[in-house]
Amino acid sequence: MSTVALAATDGMLHFELAIASEVFGTGLPGYGPWYDLAVCGSATVRVGRFDLEPEHGLDHLARADTVIVPGWADVDVDPPTDLVEAVRVAHEAGARVASLCTGAFVLAAAGLLDGRRATTHWAHTEVLAARYPLVEVDPDVLYVDNGSVLTSAGKAAAMDLCLHLVRSDHGSAVANTVARRLVVPPHRAGGQAQFVTTPVPDQDDHPLGGLLPWVTERLDRPLTVEDLARQAKMSSRNLARHFRTSTGTTPLRWLLNQRIRRAQELLERTDDSVDAIAEATGMGTAATLRRHFNRTVGVPPDSYRRTFRAQAKESVR
Repeated sequence: MSTVALAATDGMLHFELAIASEVFGTGLPGYGPWYDLAVCGSATVRVGRFDLEPEHGLDHLARADTVIVPGWADVDVDPPTDLVEAVRVAHEAGARVASLCTGAFVLAAAGLLDGRRATTHWAHTEVLAARYPLVEVDPDVLYVDNGSVLTSAGKAAAMDLCLHLVRSDHGSAVANTVARRLVVPPHRAGGQAQFVTTPVPDQDDHPLGGLLPWVTERLDRPLTVEDLARQAKMSSRNLARHFRTSTGTTPLRWLLNQRIRRAQELLERTDDSVDAIAEATGMGTAATLRRHFNRTVGVPPDSYRRTFRAQAKESVR
């Protein structure tokens, strides 16, 4: 069972802390061992209007597989020295450390972001970059995964990063199940723009409201931008504008991401060959699927399947 330590001190944001607690502290019935969540702090913590009693001291962070640092309420105030030191020690001990929202200021103070790309809430990216010039601050993404160090943008992006961690540990099918339980979108790519005028539309009267479900039901087909524009009854240029506003990306990039997500689910849940999955996801050939899958996910399809089959066996022991 993977252990997750949630760092809690005065001045944390309760929304991000609650998100992490909900994702990593509530298991899935019938799935097997979930995360072992521990709330760690030096003493009773004042979080917004709430008092929180940590189960362990901050030294317990060094015993965790993953450390989550929630948002820091006042970025003009330096985070506590004991928190910064505990996060640094935990990372040196081998923990994966993730910050939510302005928790990036804690990671930066600990030196974990030096020479790394990172993000935080868009309203504070300039402050982070000015205070920590060794950090490559990217204000235009939802989250950044550097392997052992991860950072997210604000509020809802914290949920995106938590689900990304679940997806990395347990696969997309499990992450999608968690997302359905929480009634949130199952996947928003980390490279998606932070500031999107409108969320991915659900309402019927939105220009893309009927198009996106139509596309996801036809991922096995060789769809083009012109096909999508024709279905949406608009020009290709107008379609691109609506996609950028609503999803933060282009129609082709969004379509490719949906194909990759479908391929991941099929690799996890079926014994279909890579050739069959390539056909089922509209990739055409196994070579095309392998190229795009490796570029997007970071490993070939076969390696992805072996990894998560092995993890699935471990989770039921």
